[in-house]
Amino acid sequence: MEPITKISGALSVLDRSDVDTDQIIPKQFLKRVERTGFGEFLFYDWAKEPGWELPPNPVLVTGANFGCGSSREHAPWALEDYGFKAVIAPSFADIFYSNCTKIGLLPVALPEEDVRALMEAGEAEVDLAAQVVRFGGREVAFDIDPEIKHRLLNGLDDIGVTLSQEDAIAAYERERERPGPVTTAL
Repeated sequence: MEPITKISGALSVLDRSDVDTDQIIPKQFLKRVERTGFGEFLFYDWAKEPGWELPPNPVLVTGANFGCGSSREHAPWALEDYGFKAVIAPSFADIFYSNCTKIGLLPVALPEEDVRALMEAGEAEVDLAAQVVRFGGREVAFDIDPEIKHRLLNGLDDIGVTLSQEDAIAAYERERERPGPVTTAL
């Protein structure tokens, strides 16, 4: 997983609320477990609509309750594979939000009025370290769990977090090999 510090560039706007994971990536494309190759199927049914256009810019801006529905991991995989590095919306489904952070796709929740203004801006910078989104001469702060922020800034997925504790794990295992009670605390 690549570390995230700042994401900047043009915005892709999907002005729809309550977008569920089946709309993000339909069920017929969920027959693989690899994380790649899903971008071409992103918003598959909508992409058939006349006039549909969603360029693969670094940031997707969308409506409230994005990622609702089932808990499929394929939805964030498809968004990331398509080229998005951040998704900004007024709100996200909890499991979708969590799945995004585990693969290095930054979900940012901003107030509805700020999301509306951002949709008009055309481009933005998402600064994870400062926890702000900059656009059109404005700077809007966002909240993020400190542990999630740490993981994203350092490019740590679940395996990376475990490996960062390798010395403590090795010390614990050495202590377990000795006869008697374990005294090493993680």
